[in-house]
Amino acid sequence: MQLSLRQQQIMALARSAERVLVDELVNTFEVTPQTIRKDLNELCEAGLLARVHGGALLPSGVSNVGYEQRRNMASEEKRQIGQLCAAQIPNNSSLFINIGTTTEAVAQALLGHQNLMIITNNLNVANILIQNSSFEVIIAGGVVRHADRGVIGEATADFVKQFKLDYAVIGASALDEEGALLDFDYREVRVTQAILNNARERFLVTDKSKLERSAPVRVGHVSQLTALFMDELTKPKLAQVCTQLGVQVHLLA
Repeated sequence: MQLSLRQQQIMALARSAERVLVDELVNTFEVTPQTIRKDLNELCEAGLLARVHGGALLPSGVSNVGYEQRRNMASEEKRQIGQLCAAQIPNNSSLFINIGTTTEAVAQALLGHQNLMIITNNLNVANILIQNSSFEVIIAGGVVRHADRGVIGEATADFVKQFKLDYAVIGASALDEEGALLDFDYREVRVTQAILNNARERFLVTDKSKLERSAPVRVGHVSQLTALFMDELTKPKLAQVCTQLGVQVHLLA
């Protein structure tokens, strides 16, 4: 589903307030209630919102939204975040790239580089990077998750532990004010930790919507990072945590 501009704005309001009301949206966008209900129904069918009487809520924090829907959310911001992160990675270096639509944006931005060695547990990332013939692309073994073509599980973590690379580029489904990196699948914990433990520089790439989301599984903490790449850091408490820990914060201009 490709979101319209109004639907993207509705999602931004929902992430800010955790719910949206038909009457308020009618006044905000100066359209009919039927138009707003149609927008909400489409967003609910895509799994981005859950319908309630008079409006809609963000869905429960125990399951992730669909992969294609995630890819379409904040797509321009993710593209720019990808470029921002890729600019910090030099030619002739080695790196891990894990699962996520923002890490895929980093992969796309890296295509102009030369002579990279990349280990990934993301089949989408591998498909992007294989376009550059100077890259050595290695796919970690394990169970392929149908939802997003991520490779997960103990075998994946054990494979990652064989290497010590220059950089790690990881994503997260949610990021809380205390600096916890959160996800929906407990099988990602060992893989993410293996990646973080076996890279010299560790980058998290995420857009600001992840600050408004919740997920049940803690996969890491910003204290394990070298740098955070975002479009906007809207949580002052998290910004303070990063400053205290010496984590570099790179934001879009």
